[in-house]
Amino acid sequence: MWMLCGPKVTQMIKVLACAIAAATASMLMAGAAHADESAFLKTLAGSWSGNGTVKVRTNAPTIKVTCRFKSDANASSLALNGRCTSLVVFSRVISANLKASGDTYTGSYVGAGTGTAGLGGKRAGNAISLAIKWAKEVNGDRRAQMTIEKTGASGMRLTTVDTDPATGRSVVTSRIDLRRS
Repeated sequence: MWMLCGPKVTQMIKVLACAIAAATASMLMAGAAHADESAFLKTLAGSWSGNGTVKVRTNAPTIKVTCRFKSDANASSLALNGRCTSLVVFSRVISANLKASGDTYTGSYVGAGTGTAGLGGKRAGNAISLAIKWAKEVNGDRRAQMTIEKTGASGMRLTTVDTDPATGRSVVTSRIDLRRS
């Protein structure tokens, strides 16, 4: 039987122990990050209702809307499905489906009337900030921003912002404040 001893073997054992410790810490940190998203996403699950405003285009008048949403969430995804209406003038089905990988989110959005848009962004604190890539040109380009924000213990705010092609200014094209119902 061979006996391993000496300074080189001791150094190899230290290196191996450090590598194992680093790998374990990395796995634990990845698990903690995943757990943080899971806990956050679960706070957005449930039935929601509320009011807000919508602009069909950046230069259009603001329309007051009433909205209802159902939200399903698990450890790494969020699905928001609902409808916003305003008297007889406006009624639109709205949905956002997101997948989380750490604090990075990707997914799709339907609600602008142009087809399925792509979403991508990150969460910071209680808000998921997403870049929108429209399926077709909207307000002169195919880009906008969306924020899904947890507000208080039982609130959620959905906001979209687009750029007015005439002025170059950012315009809030929708802001919907929801309460758990």
